Amino acid sequence: MCGRFAITLPTDAMAQLFAAQPANNLPRVPDFNVCPASPVHAVQAGEAGRQLVAMRWGFLPHWYKSETAGPLLINARAETIAEKPAFAAACRERRCLIPATGFYEWTKAAGGARLPWYIHRSDAAPLAFAAIWQSWGAEDPVKTCAIVTTAANEALSSIHHRMPLILEPQDWGVWLGEQGPGAARLMQPGAAGILEFHRVDPAVNSSRAEGPELIEPSEDGGIPRGRLI
Repeated sequence: MCGRFAITLPTDAMAQLFAAQPANNLPRVPDFNVCPASPVHAVQAGEAGRQLVAMRWGFLPHWYKSETAGPLLINARAETIAEKPAFAAACRERRCLIPATGFYEWTKAAGGARLPWYIHRSDAAPLAFAAIWQSWGAEDPVKTCAIVTTAANEALSSIHHRMPLILEPQDWGVWLGEQGPGAARLMQPGAAGILEFHRVDPAVNSSRAEGPELIEPSEDGGIPRGRLI
């Protein structure tokens, strides 16, 4: 799954990377601890080209009467996204990309303590999460989104059984619907060796934590770095 992530790329760099026109109300960056229900950067396609816009991370189906009328849908499983009533239409018609620098997952120590890991690209390039979006609310509608996830591969499964769907630049246009059909074939873990991970300080366990030290390797006993997928 993806429950928290970091984004350190400046807005103008994001717009250039995705060839997108930036909106005026984008979230602040850097943000080393992006949490569910927060505004996030998202890239969507349109008649005038790609746009970099703000969306609420937490998909709200149209039948929700309030933001708390049902579960907070921050992730959508690739295996069932096309069948779920909440996600089916968005999967066909409203796909987007969410830029990130890296994301967090947790394991548990023998005593039950939550041990955080930071996962990022081995080439230091930004990540592009596959996502879907939904405009919610009759008055002053807000765009909401969910990150698509796949089953973790063997390496990542030691940390978590799910992982976000990470797309390579050559697939961005397909996912955004700019190049016709083919998005379904992208819903699988990425190429081998694109991700690395390391333990980070448990300070990130707090949703209020912030600062670049959150993504730095932990000095808690020599936990080694690793490589995923």
